[in-house]
Amino acid sequence: MNQSNSPLKIGLLLVALAWFFFTGYEFLKGAFNIYRNSFWISLTDTAGTMGLGFRTVAALIAVFTILFFVFKKDLSKPELFMSIRWILLGEIVCFLALFPVVIWGFAIVAGADISMAGLGYFIESTLPVMIESIGIPILLVKLFFELNPNKPARGAIKWGLIAGTFYLFVHWVNNTGNWIGAISRKGMEYVTAYPDHILSVGLTSIGLLALALYAAYFTKKSIGANSISELDLRKIGAIITALGLYFLILYVTWLFLGTDAKWSTWYAWFLGHNMDLWLMTLPLVGLPLLFKGKPTKNT
Repeated sequence: MNQSNSPLKIGLLLVALAWFFFTGYEFLKGAFNIYRNSFWISLTDTAGTMGLGFRTVAALIAVFTILFFVFKKDLSKPELFMSIRWILLGEIVCFLALFPVVIWGFAIVAGADISMAGLGYFIESTLPVMIESIGIPILLVKLFFELNPNKPARGAIKWGLIAGTFYLFVHWVNNTGNWIGAISRKGMEYVTAYPDHILSVGLTSIGLLALALYAAYFTKKSIGANSISELDLRKIGAIITALGLYFLILYVTWLFLGTDAKWSTWYAWFLGHNMDLWLMTLPLVGLPLLFKGKPTKNT
């Protein structure tokens, strides 16, 4: 993080600020709009809002950590690792707080007598939340313990790559499930009638999967790296940029082509309940990484 990395520093700071302000806004909005006339909705809203509170704190820590790099120029290894560990704890609690949704989902599916409606709800909502509320905390806990200044960096790099790849698969399952839910209600003609919907379904079901599979391949090839300098940061930059462009393209497409006639549960999810829209700022980090030098060791 020396002076020559100014674009990367600025990009990291802007992305962290976007994460903080977006998550903080959603946290405050959720805290004042908890539905209290239903046990399950009240439980899941309360737990989810609490999780967003922890994520907001994690984002704020990220902002201050990057500000130290920008103005103080450096952090000691123990200080940096401690900051990242606090950020991971916020993410762990955030995703664990989603588990009541899984319990509620299984109750709904059981009450639907394994009908198509129950199966559709499971694919659209219960399955994605179950994967992220269990898988992400497990991986982040492992990464938390690997982030020890007295341990070799290899373990932290390995589990960081695995966790990042898993996040990509979560995005694919989550967004594809929501498109499946919208199609089950509107019919396939809802997609074929609009070119922007064909683009959206393609980028979601095929594009995100291809990106996740490439990330898995990259992780497999890079998992033995002993330091950050041995990683191909250009490829990491390409993955980060592609993920950010996915959110950015779909959001801009709605701004220019969205109409009331096109509204569905997909847009209600993507625009109204999507806690990851801030990821559209990721190219601010990914693009500077594309211009980094070659790794010191082939991965």
